[in-house]
Amino acid sequence: MDPVADSIEVIDPSTEQVITRLPAAGVEHADRAVARAKAAFATWRNVTAGDRATILRRVGVAVEEQAVSLAQLESRNVGKPISDALGEVGMVAATFAYYAGSPERLTGKTIPVPGGVNVTFKEPMGVVGLITPWNFPLAIASWGVAPALAAGNTVVLKPAQLTPLTAIELERIALEAGLPEGVFQVLAGPGSLVGERLVEHPDVAKIGFTGSTEVGKRISIRASETIKRVTLELGGKSANIVFADADLEQAAAAAPGAVFGNAGQDCCARSRILVERSAMDDFLGLFSANVAAMKVGDPMDKATEMGPLITAEHRSKVASFMDDDTTVVARGTAPDGPGFWFAPTVVTPNSPGARAVTEEIFGPIACVLPFDGEEEAISIANDTVYGLSGSIWTENGARALRVARALEAGTLSVNSNWSVRVATPYGGFKQSGIGRALGPDALDYYTELKNVYIATG
Repeated sequence: MDPVADSIEVIDPSTEQVITRLPAAGVEHADRAVARAKAAFATWRNVTAGDRATILRRVGVAVEEQAVSLAQLESRNVGKPISDALGEVGMVAATFAYYAGSPERLTGKTIPVPGGVNVTFKEPMGVVGLITPWNFPLAIASWGVAPALAAGNTVVLKPAQLTPLTAIELERIALEAGLPEGVFQVLAGPGSLVGERLVEHPDVAKIGFTGSTEVGKRISIRASETIKRVTLELGGKSANIVFADADLEQAAAAAPGAVFGNAGQDCCARSRILVERSAMDDFLGLFSANVAAMKVGDPMDKATEMGPLITAEHRSKVASFMDDDTTVVARGTAPDGPGFWFAPTVVTPNSPGARAVTEEIFGPIACVLPFDGEEEAISIANDTVYGLSGSIWTENGARALRVARALEAGTLSVNSNWSVRVATPYGGFKQSGIGRALGPDALDYYTELKNVYIATG
């Protein structure tokens, strides 16, 4: 066998050096993993709620105890700043702790009906296939693994081929914490082989996918052939709306993190900044200064705020948005030499149809547009096929609520750029996806509702 063709080369995007090489899983590995998961489901679904909770709690504790080594591995593999990686690992531990409290709360209802009584149960689905992205490998894996296991399912996880290392570590941690063999398995391999096999496999009951809208559409079509349940967390083109009455210093201080966090490789990045025209000059001055001051460099340096892009190919794609349809109004700095670096950049469009305005960039480019009044702000914000997240900056509480209700997006913040919290639902409208991760609502997407009528006459 050709060792190159049958292995995965894992690269550090800040140095372009090989971290490690792993065997690449294929279709036959997926089939065996699904068979093991199906067999394990027969036992795992009947493990008491208290015992499932205990194991999940142990996983969370173990993740917390190994937070530094996991964060260092994530930082090297993805190129994200170590401070961000530490925060994400903390969220992973919190996610397992949160869903450890769920098995004993997965209760149904008793519904009085004529001639008897009706009882509902939330039943596990079976084998869940999770396909996760390269930008937040460990965090997003935990968003699916923890609720799926809490509900009594078994899981086969296919991490992104570019960033599989922390998912593999999570499998080890879970086994050491007492999770039975076959209940949670990780397969590192190409999406065209492993991912597609999980989507089409008749013994996989549900697919959870996070990634691009284009791939999500294909998964939805393929999954429909076996009527699989799906949750899809897809692309975004989120708006960061700044009204003239907002605290402009606060909005401008938060805006860089809202779009340049994780080097802009974030589906909920607020890459369209809409500013009320009368405040445009003041906001741009503050924002540009903050962008220029961003520290871009070594991800392992605690002072670093932004790392590199994931690959040279992705850097070229991001650079393609710097065309004649945009004007650069501010740009930060980035290192020279090895690494897939791209300086944080602020542009204004030269036409309403500029690609930077309409397409998901998935890189550190912010497009700033003016608006006149609340109605136009809403219209511009909603003028996209996406509907994942967004922010509203204003000191007017009534306006904030009006705009939030009018925006076609699933996850919004007022006077904040934060989208994700363990205890609250996360997901999008329109072509940004189907279903919700996190919070109590996520469990509904890993269970089937069973209705039982008992005659008492």
